[in-house]
Amino acid sequence: MSFDGKVAIVTGAGGGLGKEHALILASEGAKVVVNDLGGNMDGTGQSDAADAVVEEIRAAGGTAVANKDSVSDRDGAKRIVETAVSEFGTVDILINNAGILRDRSFKKMTLDEWDMVINVHLNGSAYVTWHAWPIMYEKNYGRILFTSSVSGILGSFGQGNYGAAKMGMVGLMNNLCREGASHNVRVNCLSPGADTRMTASIPGRDTNPDDPRPENHPKLVSPAAIYLVSEDAPNGRIIQAAGGRFASDAVFANDGLNLGLDATWEDVANNSDAILDLAGMTPKTSMWRD
Repeated sequence: MSFDGKVAIVTGAGGGLGKEHALILASEGAKVVVNDLGGNMDGTGQSDAADAVVEEIRAAGGTAVANKDSVSDRDGAKRIVETAVSEFGTVDILINNAGILRDRSFKKMTLDEWDMVINVHLNGSAYVTWHAWPIMYEKNYGRILFTSSVSGILGSFGQGNYGAAKMGMVGLMNNLCREGASHNVRVNCLSPGADTRMTASIPGRDTNPDDPRPENHPKLVSPAAIYLVSEDAPNGRIIQAAGGRFASDAVFANDGLNLGLDATWEDVANNSDAILDLAGMTPKTSMWRD
């Protein structure tokens, strides 16, 4: 597998996971657009974090440019892709990694806190992807990665907005992997775990994002991300990655019961043990049976 000459966009690449993804891609020969608004984890503020990563890549002999637009702004998302095209002629790889947190129990969460997280994670990923999609589709090559989370796939207390956005990415992947398949555009999800600014902002997490624990370093996640945007990437898959451990998440279903066209809610209740029985499940990619 080679990334020589490939043009990659990594959003939220000013630190943590995105930075590690960008560093590896550049070291493997890709030309990288390092996108990062440089804001705080709650979405406020701005900095030159992207510039620092670009300097590091260039110092190591790689090729990169910075972009400081917000993914949640439609025009900003367009400019991110335009940066890749104007600087390097195209876009082959897109890693949607940018994110913020506004953790709060659903009862105490404001709708503004809901909207901010959904707009950055889910809408922002969709916006950048929407602008990159026709380029990839028309040239019959593209690799897109969404950054999901166990907070969406399995659930986490106090992260209703974040979890909804992260599971939304799985839904978006499930659809786009079908739409892009005939044009060699492969779409996957990463479910990462590492010491980052985002995890350090969660109450009770005693971690330092500037000095991540060796066993939970972001660089231990990036091998999965790089594989999922490589020539040999699968399509429509979710890989968990944390601490050097890698696994797959998938939707499974049991055989279910056919209760007939006159089924009532009482019939469902009376057969709930069988309907809810998770023994003998098989992978599920379409309605009822594959």
